[in-house]
Amino acid sequence: MGNNRPKLANGFVAFVKKDCPTCELIVPVLEHLTESQVLRTIFTQDDPSFPNLPITSDDTSLEVSFLHEIETVPTLLKIQDGVEVDRTVGWSQETWKAFLGIDNLGPGNIRPYSPGCGSLSVDPDLQGILQKKYGSGVASREVVFASAEDEFEAMYDRGWSDGLPLIPPTIERVKAMLAGSERRPDEVIAVVPPNLVDLTVEKVAINAVMAGCKPEYLPVVITALETACTDQFNMHGLLATTMPVGPVIFINGPIRKSIGMNSGMNLLGQGNRANSTIGRAVQLTIRNVGGGRPGEVDRATHGSPAKYGLCFAEDEEGSPWPSYAQDLGFSANQNTVTLFPGEGPRMIVDQLSRSPDELARSLAKGIIGNIHPKLVMGFDAILIIGPEHASRFAEAGWTKDQVNEEIINHSIRETDELIRGADGISEGLPEVFAGSTLPKLRPGGGLIILHGGGAAGLFSATIGGWITGDKGSIYQTREITL
Repeated sequence: MGNNRPKLANGFVAFVKKDCPTCELIVPVLEHLTESQVLRTIFTQDDPSFPNLPITSDDTSLEVSFLHEIETVPTLLKIQDGVEVDRTVGWSQETWKAFLGIDNLGPGNIRPYSPGCGSLSVDPDLQGILQKKYGSGVASREVVFASAEDEFEAMYDRGWSDGLPLIPPTIERVKAMLAGSERRPDEVIAVVPPNLVDLTVEKVAINAVMAGCKPEYLPVVITALETACTDQFNMHGLLATTMPVGPVIFINGPIRKSIGMNSGMNLLGQGNRANSTIGRAVQLTIRNVGGGRPGEVDRATHGSPAKYGLCFAEDEEGSPWPSYAQDLGFSANQNTVTLFPGEGPRMIVDQLSRSPDELARSLAKGIIGNIHPKLVMGFDAILIIGPEHASRFAEAGWTKDQVNEEIINHSIRETDELIRGADGISEGLPEVFAGSTLPKLRPGGGLIILHGGGAAGLFSATIGGWITGDKGSIYQTREITL
């Protein structure tokens, strides 16, 4: 901001406002300094006639105050060669004498100290207007680090980080990030929990920069946050639960390819920038804007690496079936983001099953272990079927719905094995469920099947979910808005 500052006359200048008891208090001092030609200019923020002196200058537009970053009135600046070299804030008789290099400040019956008032140029209600008129175009407060500070360590020390290094969100980087979306920077897209703070596109962009996103990822991050911050998804609940869950994000549609997402080998791991940073940007925004920090509102007993941000794309091109988004009625040309409340992924190995029925039984066995083998129906799951496993079903002509139904059917168990105390294990269902059968997952919706992963390896992966429904989370899919 400093390069845009208007140059001021050499000497001392003051900033005041009439609606400030301290400024009113020191009017006799300002009169004396004017008469003795110590002061060059007095900039007044709210009343052009205050104080009524020959050197009073109208700054009711707040341009000079804003560009010189005046946070408190009164403020005295020392100007040399048109550039500020020093300042003092508030009123202290002894400090002003030393700052001005004089012994006489006029009347001696004025209270010797008063802290001053907030400058109108930092009024939160005026920041958006002032930034558009005079500033960088970024409404958020700019944090300036001292020259001796390491900016990466400083960001960590201020609590902005998830534990990994951050990219400094400079004004230039934030403006470049904002160019990735057609939405206005000041548009409020959601109220972010747990502190229920208005979330603007600009605040999302700042956290997307810190996460390492490219501008073209921003629409995905925005839509993911709009989805997370709904009553149905219940992001506050995901933070407050002691279970190790967070928003698991997966993407469908052409945008997967245009932004370079990974849906193949190592799709749940490291190495792809879009996969790694989109989920991280969502989590950083919830942390930094909403206040969802571990050890505070975030009460996870163990947590999981997924809480850094788990994001991936479905392999639509290699899949023998329609995509998840198409199952919901979206077209292949629509871009969607889905948020599922889940824990970290877990592998299911089956290198020997050859028939589709064998494999369906095997995958069901793998899913039964999610959360706990004796807990059923309350926790949904994602199953990411690898290409080699998917080929077993495709070659037999099984549809995705048929695979889904058979896996759930093969997860049905006698409830006598599931009740509390069965097998010498206290965990389990209440005894009222004895004498019946139940599937691990809800039929007709409890299992999301996706296609993805590397071409080699007879493996699939499952992601266990948090409590499903009104008492937990209802997962959501939205079309991505550019």
